[in-house]
Amino acid sequence: MDFSLFYFADDSTPNDGGGRYELLLEGARFADRHGFRAVWTPERHFHAFGGLYPNPAVVGAALATATENIEIRAGSVVSPLHHPVRIAEEWSVVDNLSGGRVGVSFASGWHPVDFALSRGPYEDRKRVMMDSIEQVRSLWRGESLDVVDGTGRTTPVRVFPPPVQQELPVWVTSAGEVETFRAAATARAGVLTHLLHQDVTELATKIAEYRRVAQETHNGWNGHVVLMLHTFLADSRDEAREAVREPLRDYLRSSIQLITRSFREADPDFDTDELDEEDIDFIVSRSFDSYFDERGLFGTVSEVADTVEHLRGIGVDEIACLIDFGVDTKTVLGGLRHVNTLREASQ
Repeated sequence: MDFSLFYFADDSTPNDGGGRYELLLEGARFADRHGFRAVWTPERHFHAFGGLYPNPAVVGAALATATENIEIRAGSVVSPLHHPVRIAEEWSVVDNLSGGRVGVSFASGWHPVDFALSRGPYEDRKRVMMDSIEQVRSLWRGESLDVVDGTGRTTPVRVFPPPVQQELPVWVTSAGEVETFRAAATARAGVLTHLLHQDVTELATKIAEYRRVAQETHNGWNGHVVLMLHTFLADSRDEAREAVREPLRDYLRSSIQLITRSFREADPDFDTDELDEEDIDFIVSRSFDSYFDERGLFGTVSEVADTVEHLRGIGVDEIACLIDFGVDTKTVLGGLRHVNTLREASQ
């Protein structure tokens, strides 16, 4: 089992000291020194939740110069919002800055408002994502792509600078739809997923289907599955719970639209704006218990070791530990030694 760090901070708290990226950089340096596999940063727009990361390539460039060994990955690029040439150009720069350490997970997008940045319709986002994966891969290999120039004429273009890696490592981000797992397998891409809208039993079924399609389509290729989990480990379970209780509750409150997605899927008339404070407190409390007990890595190294082995058993190749959910930077960085102990034990 490989271990990575994943970042998706809520940026709603005022920060006049200029230290917004301290945890990102110091955590990445720790992971780089201790043999972690990768650092993942997302793409988010127009909202404080995830708002530190409007462009993972820009953040990746900073990480490239702050580290030496660890892989630098987008988790994810929302490809329908960008021209494939631009994606290939930006990540080729990061590949050169890092000496060939980048990887990209592609996402189709979530919020319709994000598509203010897109040239295509929201409803077509999944097809556009799959098309862009192949276009970026082609550009990465040095092949040309036909584009329409400013005079309306079609002309072939190539990407500069040429990347270091001959092939771009690729994943597809899935919120849990089995169709996305199948599409990733067909495209010979890994899967980056989480437990926000699925449990481990459901995930096991989807991984099995992903492996089946991957092996049948690509002559035995087995694919690669990364699972993002909120993570904080301490000397005792009580210490971990006390450290994360209020920060994680605040983090979940800031992402209430994510939490209530399952409600809206069951009832299309469900309106988050109609929730009063008591309703929100109830949802957040239930979500906190679920995350702490079932959907994250919380507690001590020995307590979560069985979880890691179970995830290995269902086919998870890598755990991406989401660490920036509101716990203060010093405490998170101190707790990384426990995560590293878990990483060492799992290997």
